[in-house]
Amino acid sequence: MPHTKSHLDGLSIILLTVLCASWGLQQVAIKLSAADIAPIVQSSIRSGGAMVLVGLWVFLRRKPMFEKDGTLWWGIAAGLLFSFEFVLVYFGLEYTNASRAIIFLYMSPFVVALGSQFFIPTEKLTRLQYIGLISSFIGILVAFGESFTFPSQDMLIGDCMLIIAAIAWGATTVVIKMGPLAKASSSKTLLYQLSVSALIMPIAAWISGETWADIHFTPVAIASVAYQTIWIATFTFIVWFWLIRIYPAPKLASFSFLTPFFGVLAGGLILDEPMTPALLVAMVMVGIGIYLVNRKHTPVVV
Repeated sequence: MPHTKSHLDGLSIILLTVLCASWGLQQVAIKLSAADIAPIVQSSIRSGGAMVLVGLWVFLRRKPMFEKDGTLWWGIAAGLLFSFEFVLVYFGLEYTNASRAIIFLYMSPFVVALGSQFFIPTEKLTRLQYIGLISSFIGILVAFGESFTFPSQDMLIGDCMLIIAAIAWGATTVVIKMGPLAKASSSKTLLYQLSVSALIMPIAAWISGETWADIHFTPVAIASVAYQTIWIATFTFIVWFWLIRIYPAPKLASFSFLTPFFGVLAGGLILDEPMTPALLVAMVMVGIGIYLVNRKHTPVVV
């Protein structure tokens, strides 16, 4: 197992920023190709394609993947949570709007923090760090809270789906960190999740009424799926699971608040979507929050 660290360093901060920017751009990639390939079908292709790529990478490096290391059921559990999250996000967006979805989905870092409090004693947060998480979440509210009106019955259904998706997202990180997957290679951890997702997402696409017969392989669609498969689901996820092995999960999770802002910036630059002045205020609050979570402190925990 690699040497673990109690604080984020320069390398991890750079990598996290690249990951969040990549994940934010993925939102635009999905939108760009949605007319040619339905979103859940895109996710199915992404998971299956990345599973093949990661499997090939492991084979070429001659890394053992089937030794008895106690990770099987933990890997299946992480894969189910990973898949469940995406299914709920896609189905939830059928009932609620994107801004509300972002607000509820980014409750996930609190799930990681609370999970660490109970299951990963070495990674507990202080009161000031919890304040940092709250500051970042308020930044999300400032940026995306314009549509946060009293919900209709349909919206409540979608909101509940997104809340459960946030719990699944955070729980995935905690499960990986608290069990034997923390000692497994990042590629093995990812293969568990991609394999389960590659089985579940086509079923979810069928349930939602998305069909593979409606796929149109236009240049934009091919580029979008290639970006999601090669860069997002293969490279960035391997890096993310490597980071989880080495650095404290709650501190890593705090950077995820940057992802929707990169998505908004990419949407404004590529899709000419509107960007409001509140976005700057929100990004400042998120930045303050990330700083408070990651600043070095005297370890007095709650």
